[in-house]
Amino acid sequence: MPRVAGQIDVSKNEAILDAAMEVMAERGLSASLEEIARRAGVSKQTIYNHYGGKAELARAMSERRAHEIGEVLAAPGAIEAPEETLAAYARVLLNAVLNTRGMAIYRMAMLASTTMPDVARAIYEAGPRASRRNLADFLRLENAAGRLSCPDPLEAAEFFGGMVLGRFQTATLMGQPVDLTDAEIERVAVEAATRFMRAYAP
Repeated sequence: MPRVAGQIDVSKNEAILDAAMEVMAERGLSASLEEIARRAGVSKQTIYNHYGGKAELARAMSERRAHEIGEVLAAPGAIEAPEETLAAYARVLLNAVLNTRGMAIYRMAMLASTTMPDVARAIYEAGPRASRRNLADFLRLENAAGRLSCPDPLEAAEFFGGMVLGRFQTATLMGQPVDLTDAEIERVAVEAATRFMRAYAP
């Protein structure tokens, strides 16, 4: 049984997750816990004790990234300024997903869907699915406040994520380079937020 969070030093835990992201992005499913432990400066047993195996480690990696993406939704004043918050969310989403490491993890999850389905499920549930649910919770609050009209907040969250990432993510997953400048990311983020607000205006 993996230990509950908090039973190892926070900095050691962060080092494990950083190393796991790095090694799995490089080597995919062939990444060994031994190599992850070596780069993190811990023992393999420490990883087993805390996570129990590769699936729970992948889940923890994805949870951390989903939390980082969703932080803008909980920032002071975020609820009162939905358009600005959605644009900020889109910026973070683009920066988190459209990079070499982020796409490598997505590809790994796709391959794992047939060979290691528990790992793929862990990455999906703790990553993309959790991220969309966080956004749906935010939209639910906006709907209740009358600033948006979202009868189905989860569907609306999926629409927004697709609008932001769609064409870029597909190209990147197929190995086509997508090098967006900061200005291009800003334009896409603002445009997506503006169009979304218009579509779900009360």
